[in-house]
Amino acid sequence: MFTVTQSHQGHAHPLLAAKLLGWFACVLIACITMPAMAQLRADEFVGRISNEILEKVRQQRQELLSNPQKLNEFVSQVVMPHVDFDRMTALAVGRSWRSASPEQQQRVSQEFRNLLTRTYAGALQTLRDQKIRLKPFRGDAADNEVVVRSEIVGSRGDPIGLDYRLYRQGESWKIYDINIAGVWLVETYRNQFASEINARGLDGLIATLADRNKALDARKL
Repeated sequence: MFTVTQSHQGHAHPLLAAKLLGWFACVLIACITMPAMAQLRADEFVGRISNEILEKVRQQRQELLSNPQKLNEFVSQVVMPHVDFDRMTALAVGRSWRSASPEQQQRVSQEFRNLLTRTYAGALQTLRDQKIRLKPFRGDAADNEVVVRSEIVGSRGDPIGLDYRLYRQGESWKIYDINIAGVWLVETYRNQFASEINARGLDGLIATLADRNKALDARKL
């Protein structure tokens, strides 16, 4: 089973992983592109729309949660187009990506996308009163690759640090990695994928991802 975070001993914390996936879903939802904002700096872009989109999701929460298929479609159509899955998958797979056939690359990228889509859809139920607060922007705003730092603030508990990497694609921005409470998503998956690839090869990783997606679908039946 793939998770989003690991302990220092290399074992996953399921409850923490589920909570972090919820925050990750919030961030991706917060980065929906609007045509009028295409010229904005990355942090300005996130700052203007993040809490507005989170509020929209909260308003639709009951409708989305009552229909798993609609929830998956919402995530797939509204959130995922703003994530560069090919780049994210290549970084997560590591060296094996370069030696993979085009078919293998396509299959592992699709299964990884399906896994994250289903996981984010399930994590939407964690949304309550959270808001995203930006931290001061560091670096050159004209750069084509930037890190935007922020934190998730709710009515209870301490703020949760949240950094994400974006790059400029034409007049818009694409997400390709995110750090939640000190955990980089790509690095975490790279460690888990490496273990699977070493044991069973890239086809074994693809099969594991496919099995995980089937298990997630079965839970909703």
